[in-house]
Amino acid sequence: MGIIWTIIIGFVAGIIAKFITPGSNEPAGFILTTILGIVGAFVATYLGQSLGWYGPGEGAGLIGAVVGAVIVLLVWAMLSNRRTAV
Repeated sequence: MGIIWTIIIGFVAGIIAKFITPGSNEPAGFILTTILGIVGAFVATYLGQSLGWYGPGEGAGLIGAVVGAVIVLLVWAMLSNRRTAV
């Protein structure tokens, strides 16, 4: 149930993160944004578990997932800038 909950939270976090980080380098499309949000939720979950913020069975909450999704979106923007500059 933990993975399903992380996916649901990541879906919502991806939508919120897209509104927080507007710009021309953001991923186009609803599905790609939600996938990056889900990846952000997994990043926040595993980062939080390794830092001791969450227990072994706990996942990131909505705020942590949004922060993880924003980080993933910013990394996406940096990589897409580097790709277009080369």
